[in-house]
Amino acid sequence: MMGWLLAAAALLGAPLFSIFGALALGAYHSIQMDPSIVISELARLATMPLLRALPMFALAGYLLAAGRASERLLHLSRAAFGWMPGGLALVSLLACTLLTAFTGASGVTIVALGGLLLPALKSDGYGERFSLGLVTSGGNMGVLFAPSLPLILFAVIANPIASEVTIDRLFLAALLPGLVTLAALGAFGVGAGLWQRVPHLPFSARGLAKALWAARWEVPLPIVVLGGIYSGKIAISEAAVMTAAYTLIVATVIQREVSLKQLAGVIRDSIMLVGGVLVILGLGMAMTNFLVDQEAPARLVEWAGRSFHHPVVFLIALNVFLLIVGCLMDIYTAIIVFVPMLIPLGLQFGIHPIHLGVIFLANLAIGYSTPPVGMNLFIAAIRFDRPLLKLVAASLPFLVVLLAILLLITYVPALSLGLLK
Repeated sequence: MMGWLLAAAALLGAPLFSIFGALALGAYHSIQMDPSIVISELARLATMPLLRALPMFALAGYLLAAGRASERLLHLSRAAFGWMPGGLALVSLLACTLLTAFTGASGVTIVALGGLLLPALKSDGYGERFSLGLVTSGGNMGVLFAPSLPLILFAVIANPIASEVTIDRLFLAALLPGLVTLAALGAFGVGAGLWQRVPHLPFSARGLAKALWAARWEVPLPIVVLGGIYSGKIAISEAAVMTAAYTLIVATVIQREVSLKQLAGVIRDSIMLVGGVLVILGLGMAMTNFLVDQEAPARLVEWAGRSFHHPVVFLIALNVFLLIVGCLMDIYTAIIVFVPMLIPLGLQFGIHPIHLGVIFLANLAIGYSTPPVGMNLFIAAIRFDRPLLKLVAASLPFLVVLLAILLLITYVPALSLGLLK
């Protein structure tokens, strides 16, 4: 009865943390264990050093979205690549990917950049269908680039189960798959530009210099911060504080694009995101401990061993399952709920947990734009005032490219593990 009540509450829009809390408390009560264990899990979050980076990166992402940084970076990319066939498509992909990497949410990218990119693409001669598909699905794989919040959260959840999964190693492992995805989508964009005979701008050194000067405060950020992370010279927590402090100073003092009144709203929104994730994380960890105590992961591993007799079959089933999860559930909740169970399953089939992490995140990113209920489809339909079916049709060619890259990521482990020492 309790399960049905909670399912009904979730469908009626009850906050997710309340559903998790009720599940955890009810589960411990059912086996006569002290429910205060749930509270102790929430308290334990405060001592986890891996979580220190989360709020700072979230704040930096929201500050970038609130100001005009994305517009300046778009103009810079256009000046640098607009002379190429399909140059604006490349620019749009880079802008969407970069913003998603910093915000951790491709839906935010659609809202923040959609109004700028869609008219620009159409005015340059790209068809509406291609333009809608690019803006809706082009930034999804930004979650594979540091300092993506889903990458950080995956490492936090997986590390107690598989100690080799650390934030810096996962950042490095996801780099090549992310670049390959960008290259594939970029090639598709160039092909579309040639096919639709989109005129391209002549290269202007003066225009590039002007755009570079306008974006002089944003350009050093990814170079210094990401270069420091990938080189190992800057700790993740240090990089997060540097990023947040730098974006705060630039947005409020130097560029003055975020007023004190707006800053309060930006901080509130970032705190709501991180606070919601942390509460769900704590309650999810309590549920995970309950499941471990009841030997649920061991039983799942045993069942999978009987049902799947080859890693290839298991990976096919895993991809299908995760694409469905990506349609129905946000990426943060999916990480908290499913990672503790999937890591042991992957180990059972000899799949490196870091490789599994890249597969997991790539699937969830694609799921955001997978019909019929991918969240980004609904966000784009509202943002651009277009029918949902039109957004589905526009996204399908991009999904084909993304699914092809997903197969490459899944069955070529060296793509994810090749950079690891």
